[in-house]
Amino acid sequence: MPGLSPEMMQLIIEFAYTGFVPVMRGNVQELLLAADQLNVMDLVQTCLDFLGKQLCPENCIGIWQFTNICFSSELQHKAFCYIIDHFEEVVCYEEFLQLSVEELAGIIDRDDLNVRKENTLYEAIIHWIAHDLEERNGHITVLLSKVRLALMSVEYLRINVRSNELVKNNHECLHMTTEALHTINLIMANRPSVSGLCTPLARPRLPNAILLAIGGWSGGDPTNGIEAYDVRADCWFNVTDNRERPRAYHGTAFLNGYVYCVGGFDRVEYFNSMRRYDLSTNTWHEAAPMYCRRCYVSVTVMNGCIYAMGGYDGHTRLSTAERYRPDTNQWYLIAPMHEQRSDASCTTLQNKVYICGGFNGNECLQTCEYYSPETNQWTMITPMISRRSGTGVTAYADQVYVVGGFDGNTRLRSVEAYNPRTNTWQAVSFMLTPRSNFGIEVIDDLLFAVGGFNGFTTSYNVEYYDATTNEWSEACDMEIYRSALSCCVVSGIPNIAKYVVPRDTLPLFELDEESGDSS
Repeated sequence: MPGLSPEMMQLIIEFAYTGFVPVMRGNVQELLLAADQLNVMDLVQTCLDFLGKQLCPENCIGIWQFTNICFSSELQHKAFCYIIDHFEEVVCYEEFLQLSVEELAGIIDRDDLNVRKENTLYEAIIHWIAHDLEERNGHITVLLSKVRLALMSVEYLRINVRSNELVKNNHECLHMTTEALHTINLIMANRPSVSGLCTPLARPRLPNAILLAIGGWSGGDPTNGIEAYDVRADCWFNVTDNRERPRAYHGTAFLNGYVYCVGGFDRVEYFNSMRRYDLSTNTWHEAAPMYCRRCYVSVTVMNGCIYAMGGYDGHTRLSTAERYRPDTNQWYLIAPMHEQRSDASCTTLQNKVYICGGFNGNECLQTCEYYSPETNQWTMITPMISRRSGTGVTAYADQVYVVGGFDGNTRLRSVEAYNPRTNTWQAVSFMLTPRSNFGIEVIDDLLFAVGGFNGFTTSYNVEYYDATTNEWSEACDMEIYRSALSCCVVSGIPNIAKYVVPRDTLPLFELDEESGDSS
């Protein structure tokens, strides 16, 4: 049989008799082609499943291109989505340089391409062209037109883009950069409600994850308000479901495509209930209740389970803790903490649950401890620099960050980071605004502090911290003033566009035809 080696034929015959064949990286493509040629569909599916599990930044382009030879719409879609979601890593590998100009242009034109900065795309294009300069330098015009140049900084455009020989010697490319500079000036002058313009040069790409701010206390009452933060457009989008009951001082968790709201308080009742939000259908469902009523609860996710710790049941500050398994829809009590803690905050790092600060009924706490699931034990760690109740805790840059809170006298701007290798705390840059009982999450490698109480009023202010610069910066304000809210980051959902600002409704400014050179 033409195209079939004896080795492949032998494997297919063995599969016919045993239903098993050793599929490995070294033989999977040849075996798949042979099985496809002989219409051995079970073996074809086995090979396709193997390739799908092997996807990584180094091989995803090769697997995607291979589906043009041995067609599988499922694997083709999975490989392409992997390229889109991991583009910043993919560009570092050899396969990226083997893309055709049509393939590369199609990838970088997409709204859902996951890049934090357009600089990454520009540098990837220059790298791709340099690989075969003589053949590829003529493609600079079509590729640069796919880059959202007006999302770059003026400094980067002038120093890195306009000075590049390929751009400098191309009239069309220079015109694009001039338009981009003019568009940036319009954005700065007009300061629209969102920081994007609905033009190809400045259309924000879709984020691959969104930050949800859920519930809280607003205007003297609990709220059911839900806002989604679009990190690419730097704006909030209201996705409130008015059928859902308000709650505050609760915890949230994202697990297996669902958002879980745990415990809390609605002014009348201290909840032991948990509600599950299905993002694909925009519907809420009741899940199993906890053993304890928990307001001011601390919630995190580890190893596919939700952990709920401490809180206040209406009578007592709690030291108890419990764990929820979604496969059984059941809560299980785990070892109690060393301290009673309500209004603490927690996170997961290196297969441990860390909980920090809180209030024990008498004082704001300086102590912290971690839980190990292997031993079902809590272990005390070095106390924080400051006492903190209503604080925000999250894992970030391989450390446990503790942000803001209330020390018994004042709302705090201070921030400290715990290094588990040295069991020590180190102060980092202060927040711009003091706050307690706020939402905290990490998205796009930035740590966000959302809303809260600043000592005088409930806030809708949002800011973020960048560990690489040790600086805090302002982000777009929420629409809803609130404290006692909870945040979680949602990713990997197919209808994420429903939870972000529609790109076609972003403010549109017409560019002047006589815009001149802004350099």
